[in-house]
Amino acid sequence: MSSNDHKFVQCNEKDEETLLFFKKGINDSSHGKISTWLTEKDCCAWEGVHCDNVTGRVTELHLHDQNLKGEMNLSILELEFLSYLDLSENEFDVLNIPATLHNFTHTSNLFYLDLSLPYPIHDGYLQMDNLDWLSPLTSLKYLNLSGIDLHKETNWLQAVNTLPSLLELHLSYCNLNNFIINSSIEYLNLSSLLTLDLTTNNFTSQLPNSFFNLTKDLTYIDLSNNNIHGEIPPSLQNLQNLRYLDLCYNQLKGSIPYGIGQLANIQHLDLHNNIMLSGSIPSIIGNLSSLRHLSISSNNFSGEISENTFSKLSNLDSLDLSYSNFVFQFDLDWVPPFQLQDLSLSNTNQGPCFPSWIYTQKSLESLDLSSSRISLIDKNKFSSLLETIAGSLYLSNNSITVDISNLTLKCGSLQLDHNNFTGGLPNISGSIPYLLDFDLSYNSFSGSIPHSWKNLKYLSYINLWSNRLSGEVMAHLTDWTQLTILNLGENEFSGTIPIKMSQNLEVVILRSNKFEGNIPLHLFNLSSLSQLDLAHNKLSGSMPNCVYNLTQMINISMNQYIRPLTIEFFIKGQYYSVGYINPNRTIIDLSANNLSGEVPLELFQLVQLQSLNLSHNNFIGTIPNMIGGMKYMESLDLSNNKFSGEIPQSMSLLTFLGNLNLSCNNFDGKIPIGTQLRGFDASSYIGNPKLCGAPLNNCSTEEDNPKTATTSPENDDDSIRESLYLGMGVGFAAGFWCICGSLFLIRKWRHAFYRFVDGIGDKLYVTFMVNMHVADPEM
Repeated sequence: MSSNDHKFVQCNEKDEETLLFFKKGINDSSHGKISTWLTEKDCCAWEGVHCDNVTGRVTELHLHDQNLKGEMNLSILELEFLSYLDLSENEFDVLNIPATLHNFTHTSNLFYLDLSLPYPIHDGYLQMDNLDWLSPLTSLKYLNLSGIDLHKETNWLQAVNTLPSLLELHLSYCNLNNFIINSSIEYLNLSSLLTLDLTTNNFTSQLPNSFFNLTKDLTYIDLSNNNIHGEIPPSLQNLQNLRYLDLCYNQLKGSIPYGIGQLANIQHLDLHNNIMLSGSIPSIIGNLSSLRHLSISSNNFSGEISENTFSKLSNLDSLDLSYSNFVFQFDLDWVPPFQLQDLSLSNTNQGPCFPSWIYTQKSLESLDLSSSRISLIDKNKFSSLLETIAGSLYLSNNSITVDISNLTLKCGSLQLDHNNFTGGLPNISGSIPYLLDFDLSYNSFSGSIPHSWKNLKYLSYINLWSNRLSGEVMAHLTDWTQLTILNLGENEFSGTIPIKMSQNLEVVILRSNKFEGNIPLHLFNLSSLSQLDLAHNKLSGSMPNCVYNLTQMINISMNQYIRPLTIEFFIKGQYYSVGYINPNRTIIDLSANNLSGEVPLELFQLVQLQSLNLSHNNFIGTIPNMIGGMKYMESLDLSNNKFSGEIPQSMSLLTFLGNLNLSCNNFDGKIPIGTQLRGFDASSYIGNPKLCGAPLNNCSTEEDNPKTATTSPENDDDSIRESLYLGMGVGFAAGFWCICGSLFLIRKWRHAFYRFVDGIGDKLYVTFMVNMHVADPEM
C-alpha cells in the first residue's frame, strides 16, 4: 500500500512509536522524507512509509539516499510486519544494534535489507562488531551491508549460513580479511545463493577449492579488488549457471583453467590486472558463445591471438586486451562475427597499419588504441569510423598523420594527443548531454577553434598544448561554464583574457601565446584554482589589488583527489608532463610579460603556494616579511625585475625551498644568515650590485658600520692586525706598572709581597730536602 492509500486504515500505534524512536537519533538536515514524520499525520501517510491496507501495520520503509545523518538504530527491525527496509546511501555515523534483536518475540517477515553506505568509503565509516543479530532474519533474501566495517567479524560466512533463503549477498568495502576461520568451509551450505559480491576487501589468502562448492546455482560472483593469491580453483567449472565472474585486481597466478571453457552460460569474464596470470589463452574460450564481455588485460599472457580465438563469440560486445604481449595474427579480410560497443587494445603492438577488422565495427561507442604503434591508415575508412563513435575515442601516442578538419565528431571523451594530426580542429556535436574532456595536445593542428565548440556547455577538460593554433578565444572561454581544466599553452592565440570564465576552474594554462591586456580580477577569485600559468605572453599593467579568494592556495581541501588527466606544468626551471592532475600542486607563473607595479600583499598570503614565478617583468617594491609564512614554497623566481630593499630574514623559514632566483634586481644589504638561503650558489643573487654576504662577496666594513671610512679588504685586514698588536702591548705595560707601582708606593702591600716570596722559598727548600732524603737515606 502506498502512503496515499492510508485513508482506508489507521497506522498501528506501536509501529508509530517505533518509527518515532528511530527518527529521534537522526539529524535530517536535508528536510527529506523523514521530516514529514509528524504526529499530526497518520504514520502511514509519512514519506517513505508503506502500510498494509487491511491491518495498518508498517510493511516497508524506503529511505534510500535521503542525506540522513546521526544514528542508524536497528531497533527499527522490531517492526513486526516489516518486510522491506532500505536505508542505503545515507551518511550515518553511529550504529546502534539493540540486544533485543537477538531475541525476536515474533517471526521476522523481512526479505529485503539494505544498510549500505555511499561510495567512496572514507576512513570514519560505521563499524559492526559481529553479525549475530542476523540469525532471526530467516526470511531474508536480499542483504547489502556494503561500506560497513566488519573486520572484527571473523566468522562472517557462518553468520550468513544461518540465512537459508538468502539469494543476494553484497559485502563490498567491508574490510573483511578472511574466507573462513576455525571451521571447515565444506560444512557450509548456501544452496539458495545466486549473487555474491565481495569486491574491495582485504582478503590475503587463496581461494579454497571448495569455495565454489558453497552453492551450484550461483549466477553472479564479484571478488574483484582484493588481495586473493594462488591459482584459480578448478572447482569453478562446477558453476554451470554462472553468468558473471569478476576476479580483476587480485594477485592470482598460473594459467586460466581449461575448465573455464565449460561455463556455457558465462556472459561476463573479467580477469584484468592479475599480473602473475600467464600462459596462452585456452582455445576453448572461443566456444563461449554467450560471452558478451571479455577483459584479460594487464596480465602476463602471451602467445598468438587470431580470428580463431573469436570464431564463435557472436554475442561479444566488449573486449579488452590492453597492456598485453599477445601476437595478433588477424587476416586482412577478416570480418568478426560480433559488433563491439567497447574495444581496448591500448599498449599492444597493432601497427604499423590500423587493424582493418576494426573498420567493420559499426556500433563502437568506445575505442582505445593509444600507444599501439599505428602510423598508417585508410583515410576514408578511418574518417568514417571516427564519426560513428559516440562515447570515447583514445588514439594517444601513435604516429597518425591525417587532416580531420572536415569531420564532425560526437564522442564526449577525445584523446588524440601525441600524434601528427594536421589541418584545423574537427567540429564537435553540441548535443552531447554530459561532461566532456578533450586532449589534442602535441599535434600539428592549425587555425582557430571551430565555432561549433562554442556550444559545448558541458566541456570540463580541454588540452590543446603544443599545436599551431591561433585566433581569439574569448567567446569560447566565456561560454564553457562547466570548465575545470584549461590548457591552451604553446600556441599562437591572441586577444585579451576574458573578464569572466567558469567558476569551476582548477587549472588555467595560457603559457606561450600572444595574449595581451590586463590580468582579469576574476582569475584571483576562483576558489578551486590550484595552477595559474600565464607566462610568456604580452600581458601588461599591474596585478589586481584585491582579496585573493584562491582557497585552494590557502587551505588544502582533504576531499580533493588526483585525477588521471594529462597536464603540463613548469616548475624549478623545467617542463613536466604528468598523467594526472593533483589539486594539491599549487603554482602561479606570470613570468616573461610586461607586468609592472608592486606585487599585492595578498599574493604572499597564499600560504599553500608551492611555486611562484614573477621573473622577467617590471615589478617594483620590496619582498614583504610575511613571505616567511609560505612554508610550502619549493620554487621562487623573482629575477629580472626592479625589486629593491633587503631580503627579509623570514625567508630562511622556507625549509622546502629547492629553487631560488633573485638575480638582476636592485636588492641591497646582507643575504640573511642561515643555511636555507646561503645554500644556493651565487647565480641566485647576481645582478644585485648592493647585495652582499655568502655566497656573494663578504660585506664591507662600511656596510657593517656605515660611519666607518671606506677601505679595501686588504687594508681592513692590516688595520685589524695592527690594532691587535698595539692593544696587546699597551695592556702588558699597563698591567706591569700597575702591579709594580702599587708595590713601590704602598708599604703594606710591599711587606705582604716580601712575606709571600719568603714563604714560597721556605716551602721549596723543605720539599727539596725531603725528596733528597727519600732518594738517599744515608744523608
